[in-house]
Amino acid sequence: LPSSPPVTASIPSENLTISGGIAIFHLATARVVLCYHTRDRYFFLPKGRKNVHENILSAAEREGFEESGFRNRVLALSIEHGQTLPETGEGHGEDARFVTEPLWTQMLPLRAGSTRQYLLFWYAGETVPQDAEAQYQQQAENASQSSGKQIYRPPPPFPQDMTIRQRIGLDARLEEDGKKAVYEPVKHEGTGVDEEEMLYTAALVPINEAMRKLRGRLEADVVNRAWEGIQLRMRLE
Repeated sequence: LPSSPPVTASIPSENLTISGGIAIFHLATARVVLCYHTRDRYFFLPKGRKNVHENILSAAEREGFEESGFRNRVLALSIEHGQTLPETGEGHGEDARFVTEPLWTQMLPLRAGSTRQYLLFWYAGETVPQDAEAQYQQQAENASQSSGKQIYRPPPPFPQDMTIRQRIGLDARLEEDGKKAVYEPVKHEGTGVDEEEMLYTAALVPINEAMRKLRGRLEADVVNRAWEGIQLRMRLE
C-alpha cells in the first residue's frame, strides 16, 4: 500500500485524539484476531483511543482486549523505522534488531464533519500463553470480588530472551490420551466498555482469510506487514 506524502499540520490538544490499534496473532496456528460489527456488518482490527497518562503500546493492548476479548501483548519486530537508539535509560541494551514501533500510522478525521484529528498507530501483537491467562483469571476474580466489576490488567511483556519458536513451543500440549495438541487462546465475553462495543464479535481466523475480508483497507496491510515481520524475526533469531 503506498504511503501518503508528508504533511504539515498544527493541532491543539482539544482537537487531537491519539489511538492505538493491534493485529493480534496466535503464533502457533498462524491465525489473527478479526473483529466483526454485527449491526453495520463489516470486519476490522481492534483499535481505540488511549487513556490519559497511558502509553500508546499499553493502549493498543487494552483496546485489543476490550474490542476482541482476546488477551494480548505487543510484539517487537524487525522493521525499518526512523527512531534513534537509546544510549541510556529505558530501552538501552535491548536487542536493537527488534522494536515495538508502529507498522503504520494513520491521520483521519474523528468523524465526518469533525474538527478533531484522529491519530492512529498500528502495532503487531500476540495472544498470551496459558500461564499468563491463568494468572489473569485469578487476578480478575480477586478484583471482581473486591470491587464488584471487571478490571483490566496489562499482560506480562514478551520476554526479551525468548525467541518466537520458543514462544510457539509454550502453546504445545499433550491431551490425556497422549496426543499432541495446541493451546487455544481464551476468548473472553463481555469485554466491551460501551453499547457500541457490545455489538462486536471476534474470532481467530487464518491470515489469508483476514486479509481477504479486510481487502482494500489499510488494516489488510497491517496484517500483512505484521506477519512478514514475524517471519523475518524468526529467520533472524
